Amino acid sequence: MKRTFDYHPPTICYDKPAAAIVSQAEYDAKRLRALAGIKVLELIVPKKTARTWTMQAGDLCRVSLPEGSQVGDLNLWNLENPRQERFFSGKTRQIHSTHLKTYDRLWSCFPYLRPMATFVKDSLEDYGIDRDGGSLHDVAGTRCDDYIYKLITGKDRVGSCHSYLTEAVKEHGLGEQDVHDTWNIFMCTGFTRDTQQYFCKPSPARRGDHIEFLAEMNLLVALSACPQGDVSIQVGQQVPDEKCFPMQVEVFRAS
Repeated sequence: MKRTFDYHPPTICYDKPAAAIVSQAEYDAKRLRALAGIKVLELIVPKKTARTWTMQAGDLCRVSLPEGSQVGDLNLWNLENPRQERFFSGKTRQIHSTHLKTYDRLWSCFPYLRPMATFVKDSLEDYGIDRDGGSLHDVAGTRCDDYIYKLITGKDRVGSCHSYLTEAVKEHGLGEQDVHDTWNIFMCTGFTRDTQQYFCKPSPARRGDHIEFLAEMNLLVALSACPQGDVSIQVGQQVPDEKCFPMQVEVFRAS
């Protein structure tokens, strides 16, 4: 006889700590002050590569799509202590959700567990949660990597967000062990209802779409322009080069 179980409604496991809740008016004002200041950095992340940059506490970073739909994998480190304090996607997921929304924060690892950045603007915020449970900007999946590619295909490859990020951080004295689970910006993902497997959909992001976040500490940031492009093709299959586009980074500082 098949076993039966009592029904219980879901309980949110973690109440948000006070530090996870920000004043929207305060952060809107911080954003506007930065935008009214000076642009201290502008760079392009070419398709299928990664680049790094630094930010001071209070800086605003805008990541935008200058040519076409493209997802990106983002890593954060404490600029003064990158080997010890870095972004913790799992705890960010527990405190906020699997997919970040504006005014959510990106949290650092143990023993620090403090905000590294605050998400303040999303041109795609109206997408919300679709009929399949898909949403944008997740902290649920990990970066794509060549190890799982070989497990899936049996082929060796060097050409993934993990390998791009690893190469990009070398100039800062960091290595593969310092690359960590990412914030997957512009990526549309969720979990299937029947098998609870991680799924992706073509990103709804288009040319001109952008996100913005404010640095809560001095940061080293790395961004990979994913070789999956808009992630409309399953990992392990060939992705045409024309599916991939560059990404633009701008950093603004209040004067």
